[in-house]
Amino acid sequence: MAGTAATEVEIRALIEAVDQADQAGNRAEAERALDRARAAAPDHPGVLNAAGMRALVAGDAAAARPLLERAAQLDPASPYLWVNVALAQRELRDETAERDALEKALAADPRYFPALLHKARLFERQGKLKSAAEMYHAFLCCLPPGAQPPPAVQAAIQRAGEVMRKNDSALEAFLEPRLGQARARHAEERLDRFNACLQVLLGRRRVFTPQPSFLLFPGLPAIEFIDREHYPWLDAFDEATDEIRAEARAALAEAAGDFVPYVSMRAGTPVDQWRELNNSKRWSTYFLLKNGRPIEDRLARCPRTARLLASAPLCEIPGHAPTAFFSVLAPHTRIPPHTGVTNARLIVHLPLVVPPGCSYRVGAERREWREGSAWVFDDSIEHEAWNGSDEPRIVLIFDVWNCFLTSAERDLVAALVAGVQEYNEGTVPSSTARSTDRRSASCSTRERDKVPSALPESGGWA
Repeated sequence: MAGTAATEVEIRALIEAVDQADQAGNRAEAERALDRARAAAPDHPGVLNAAGMRALVAGDAAAARPLLERAAQLDPASPYLWVNVALAQRELRDETAERDALEKALAADPRYFPALLHKARLFERQGKLKSAAEMYHAFLCCLPPGAQPPPAVQAAIQRAGEVMRKNDSALEAFLEPRLGQARARHAEERLDRFNACLQVLLGRRRVFTPQPSFLLFPGLPAIEFIDREHYPWLDAFDEATDEIRAEARAALAEAAGDFVPYVSMRAGTPVDQWRELNNSKRWSTYFLLKNGRPIEDRLARCPRTARLLASAPLCEIPGHAPTAFFSVLAPHTRIPPHTGVTNARLIVHLPLVVPPGCSYRVGAERREWREGSAWVFDDSIEHEAWNGSDEPRIVLIFDVWNCFLTSAERDLVAALVAGVQEYNEGTVPSSTARSTDRRSASCSTRERDKVPSALPESGGWA
């Protein structure tokens, strides 16, 4: 390369030789390779950066700084060069120059997460908790999705969480007396929604949205557990709990063979989180109504339950709803997180037999079942169940219309579901079939991963 300018490829090869020698622990060879690179391209940003970083790693930040600054000035659009300048300034205890370099890195790329991380660390060293938490949050938001971060980044992620939680606690302590005065003005009001809002702000509560596997009805409130005031007729079920429980236990004792695995996937279907429960009686069901069809002999065996279901305003769609069944969860069994088919209907649980150690989570809310106290929830929001006891847990489950739908909307949803079924059972026109094939083929892996399971503890609109 003597007498001629080195090409970009040749310069990069020389820089790579420096890195390889350093990684191999051959310091002398790294020095020789760096000398060759500086002789070939003394003003190349990559060569200057390599020289500056070697000086910085060797503990000579004063020698490193001018080299790194010159590299960044020659290539100001490369944010990593400005971050390296900031590292040298940090070692020299010049926080003003360190921040200036980080600002230049972020001017080149506002989402460059190493710069955000180092800016957060600078604020943390300066005792600026609020600013550090803000930058750590930005750092987390800008991490590349999907890839497993290296150990150093994992440690930074953990530290980010610690600082953000510390800031949230400081914010909570700051807000407490102010909110206390406001709460006192509304002592007689229900404040559960505001409390949830506060918990979200403080990072104590995740936000869950409906993710139905079949039909999303927009505009409906995303509420985990619905107020019982919308379903006053459930009081009759609560009052009849003893009789319903007796019928469920009798069915379990006299017709155990009619309790079937709730999860039964067709061969060739991805089982995903259902592998453990697929075709297993650890989660079994005794259907009284299934997809809108009564199972007469079982209803006859459970007359009190049958009368209550017959008098209740259940969700009715011919061939699809209502569904009602006794759900038995075996000891030490967990139903994994999943979502139901639609938010147009809601699910009722009437707990019949609930040993200690059983609980239920819908979205961000976790509750303990109480025998004889029904609840209503939106199963299109992720939910899961546990039975950590040594005894079976038994719950009566059935579906009802979402109380926020109008009568017209219910009628139209019923017509829509029936129409989809008729379409799927008929012959698809060739042009439509080709369009469907293209849509399926174009579905990316990420989009497929977003499709939730269609196995709610509720019955389905298959």
